[in-house]
Amino acid sequence: MKNAKLIYILPNLFTASSIFVGVISMVEASKGNIILASWLILLALVFDGLDGRIARMTNTTSQFGVEFDSLADIISFGIAPAMLLYFFIGNEFGRFGILVSALYVIFGAIRLARFNISTAKTDPNVFIGLPIPTAAIFVSMWILLFYKYTLEDYGIILLFLTLGIAVLMVSNFRYPSFKKVSLDKPMVFKTMIMLMLTASLLYLFSAEGFAIIILGYTLYGPLRALRTLNVRNIKIKR
Repeated sequence: MKNAKLIYILPNLFTASSIFVGVISMVEASKGNIILASWLILLALVFDGLDGRIARMTNTTSQFGVEFDSLADIISFGIAPAMLLYFFIGNEFGRFGILVSALYVIFGAIRLARFNISTAKTDPNVFIGLPIPTAAIFVSMWILLFYKYTLEDYGIILLFLTLGIAVLMVSNFRYPSFKKVSLDKPMVFKTMIMLMLTASLLYLFSAEGFAIIILGYTLYGPLRALRTLNVRNIKIKR
C-alpha cells in the first residue's frame, strides 16, 4: 500500500526537477553563463517530457499533477527563457527589452491557461498555438547561436523573433502534438534510421541542429494555415 502511494510522487519529482533546473538557468544567466543557461532549459524540457509519460505509464495521473506541471512550465519555459533573453541582450535595449521579456511570459501564461481549459474539447493530436516548451527551446537555442557566432550587434532581430514566438503561442495555428504516434512495422526500421541520423547531426552541430528543427516546427503552423487558405480559395473559384 505504501509503495502504491509512493509511486504517485515519482512523476511530481520530475516536475520539481524541471522547476529546479529552470531556476538554476536563471541564476546562471544572471552571472553571464549564457551557454549553460541555454542548455539547462533544454534539460528542463527533458524532465517535463518524462513526468507526463511516467504518470501515464504508471497510471498515476492526477489533477494535482496537471496543475503542478502547468506551474512548472511557466517557470522553466516562461520566466527562465525571458530572463535569459534579458540578461543576454534585452538589457541593452532599455524598456523595449523589458517589454519583450514581459510579453513573452504573459503570452506564455495565457497559452497555458487556454490549454488547461480546452484540453478535453480539442483533438489530443493537435496543439492550438505554439506550445510554451517549444517556444522556450526556440528562444534559448537562437540565443545560443547569437552568442556562439557573436551576433550581439543584431540583438534587435532576436528580440523581434521572441516577440513573434510570443504571438504564435496565443495564435490559433495548429501544431502536431506527437503524443499518440503509432508506427506500422515497416516504418519502425526507417524511423529508427532517421532518428539515428538526426542524433548524429545533433551531436556534431548541437545548437545549429536544435535551432533548425525548432524553426521548422515553429513555421509549420503558419505554413499549414496558408496552405489550407489556398486550398479553400481554389475550391471557391471552382
